Amino acid sequence: MSLKRKPLVVVTRRLPDAVETRMRELFDARLNHDDAPLAPEQIAAAMREADVLVPTVTDKIDAGLLAQAGPNLRLIANFGNGVDHIDVSAALERGITVTNTPGVLTEDTADMTMALILAVARRVPEGARIIPDDDWTTGWSPTWMLGRRITGKRLGIVGMGRIGQALARRAKAFGLQIHYHNRRRVPAAIEAGLEATYWESLDQMLARVDIVSVNCPHTPATYHLLSARRLKLMKPEAIVVNTARGEVIDENALARLIEAGEISAAGLDVFEQEPAVSPRLVKLAKSGKVVLLPHMGSATFESRIDMGEKVIINIKTFMDGHRPPDRILPSML
Repeated sequence: MSLKRKPLVVVTRRLPDAVETRMRELFDARLNHDDAPLAPEQIAAAMREADVLVPTVTDKIDAGLLAQAGPNLRLIANFGNGVDHIDVSAALERGITVTNTPGVLTEDTADMTMALILAVARRVPEGARIIPDDDWTTGWSPTWMLGRRITGKRLGIVGMGRIGQALARRAKAFGLQIHYHNRRRVPAAIEAGLEATYWESLDQMLARVDIVSVNCPHTPATYHLLSARRLKLMKPEAIVVNTARGEVIDENALARLIEAGEISAAGLDVFEQEPAVSPRLVKLAKSGKVVLLPHMGSATFESRIDMGEKVIINIKTFMDGHRPPDRILPSML
């Protein structure tokens, strides 16, 4: 009697110990103990052998790589919610299913978005650098290190999905007035509970709010959604926060407008050419105009374990011959 072969699962980055241990128990899991990003040729080699590939946002799985996949590769179980680094259409054409890990990043990303709003408005990173580097008592005065109060300000949320709504709940507790733009208006009960004002026109909302938070996915329709033209509609004292995807904002235009004083400041956890960061943004960060974080929005122990559990469920369900719960279709993008 032959034993059923465990599927070969190749994981491109280091995952929490609990997740990797469970993967080893269930699958023939090939892990990345060094946690070094794989080069495209290494990913291609893995795809020629694997039954399942588990990539992350740092791995670009384009049509060229997918063309090199072996006949056994039938599932790409992405460790992450966004799948814009994967050519989903090309994968499906080759009979490869793609899954993601939705719903487990919501609260942590909303927390980080709120943290960035406070950090930018109240100049927290600048203040945190002063005490280790200088004697702050000699510089203090009533007009020194002035930030902006957020209570009573208008927050414009671009994308009122799970994360946008979680942010709205937090922002409401801080006394912010909630405004939002979304492809579809949210149900009346949600809108009433958040005391949120809906704007069908993104242009009109941008011109009226004090803080803009980007919380929509990156798709062809949202590429440079905050274009140079739209950014110029904003108030000079407004701030921009992005914890979604860098491609949603025209990064060069944002930097140029901040340099010119036409937008006050920004807080960014994601970047258009990630992991590369624009030197202009780095310079603005050093001058205190921008707060930059290294894609930390979902970086909690809890969310990483929850993501790993979703990956395992998707793989196990697929290998058992059922439709995985988090399957991605082109119509969803």
